[in-house]
Amino acid sequence: MVNKIAINRVTNANIYLDGNSLLGRAEELELPQIKHKMAEHKALGMVGTAEFFSGIEKMEAKVKWASFYQEVMREAVNPFKTVRLQARASLETYTGQGRTAEVPVVMMLTAAFKEFPLGTFKQHEPAVVDTVLSVYYASMQIDGNEIFEIDVLENIYKVAGEDVLATYRLNIGA
Repeated sequence: MVNKIAINRVTNANIYLDGNSLLGRAEELELPQIKHKMAEHKALGMVGTAEFFSGIEKMEAKVKWASFYQEVMREAVNPFKTVRLQARASLETYTGQGRTAEVPVVMMLTAAFKEFPLGTFKQHEPAVVDTVLSVYYASMQIDGNEIFEIDVLENIYKVAGEDVLATYRLNIGA
């Protein structure tokens, strides 16, 4: 019998900062949204208006830390230094036969800390610190297969291994 429904689930992850595991130190990671900038085009003779790709909006990530961690704070207070942030998760697939697959999901970011609030102290509650990062590079792999790679400073945009900006870079002499 062929399964008609397959449910994919990610329910946990680990974060690495410059290659060092931060297992148990972050409560939440909000990965960047890939937003395409679209430029409107309208002209005489066209029955309507169209939008076309013209770039990528700025990317941001957010990390909610469970407390203060020196190794994070040392990196976060320097706005001129980028960090390599990696998130690793396990993608589980469920069908009528139970869990039928479990593969790695790896997200890589190169970013600079943009905001590092010092948190709030409340009696009997842990201090939680939310940080915001400006992301310059992002890539994702699922089960070792490249989903995308974007590097805004190097004009790289790959989708499933295909370099969608190769002709553009050639045309501008980059």
